[in-house]
Amino acid sequence: MSLQITPLDNVGIEVSGFDLNAPISSEIQAQLKELWYEHAIMVFRGQDISPENQIEFSRIFGPLEMHPLKATTSEEYPELFELENGGEKDKFFTAFYQGEQIVGRLDWHKDLHYTARPNHGAVLRAVVVAEEDGLTGFGDLAKAYDALDEDTKALLEKLEVAYSFSMQRRHMRYVNLEGYEPGPFSPRKPADVGFPDFADAVYPAVITHPVSGRKVLEVVEQFLDRVITPQQFGLSNDESIELLERLVAHGKKPEFTYFHKWQEGDMVLWDNWRAMHCTTGTRPGVKRVINRTTIEGDITLGRVLTTE
Repeated sequence: MSLQITPLDNVGIEVSGFDLNAPISSEIQAQLKELWYEHAIMVFRGQDISPENQIEFSRIFGPLEMHPLKATTSEEYPELFELENGGEKDKFFTAFYQGEQIVGRLDWHKDLHYTARPNHGAVLRAVVVAEEDGLTGFGDLAKAYDALDEDTKALLEKLEVAYSFSMQRRHMRYVNLEGYEPGPFSPRKPADVGFPDFADAVYPAVITHPVSGRKVLEVVEQFLDRVITPQQFGLSNDESIELLERLVAHGKKPEFTYFHKWQEGDMVLWDNWRAMHCTTGTRPGVKRVINRTTIEGDITLGRVLTTE
């Protein structure tokens, strides 16, 4: 058995040449992990697999993490996190963008970024494909870092950035709020969805990937709040805000991103320590179901802010 590798648009790869329903040899498992750390984003097509096989495949890349909210998981398969649009919970995830109702749109983010201990990665498997929209975007923040000029790289080595958790998108400082209005049922505080009130999380502006050693830009728009004590590094508050605005726009450039249009049998794996992701959402009533398994993050990449 030999793996076939095809580059995706801009970043990531499509991997084919094997059947996820068949036993995967230790040699192929090692190749898959090596490719994961090399490319961060991997697409597998035409895989008609069971939840059990998705769980087993995901464990190749590390222990799995359970979702803290039981309501979002499968009773039969607690390792699965069910992402569903077109159901009774749509009203809580509906907002208005340029006057249009959209369900489940998410800005660029890293999972559990606000905890200082992001999970290592995740696998998404299409169960029901949306008739339209419902894309998932992925961005390679190692490639985004590589493309920065040397002066910016040198500055970022000195800086830390803070992320502040908020349920209300309109309070997020670096997302595009033009034409945005929350829906009438949008949660207003973390307790509305059973979340704690997370303390701010702080990261180096550039991290070193714990496995590959690649430098990764650690600036992502969702929950991004500020540079920590910028004056210590010769930046005014205004300059630090402009820097973050520039870096957010840089990371979202087309050459660092890939948008996956889902087809039946698709599965996507990404490295959450290196890649950010987003979702375009769907229109109300459009059915979309994705099964997700999450690879545990066993390393704390940031710190929880207690004093500043």
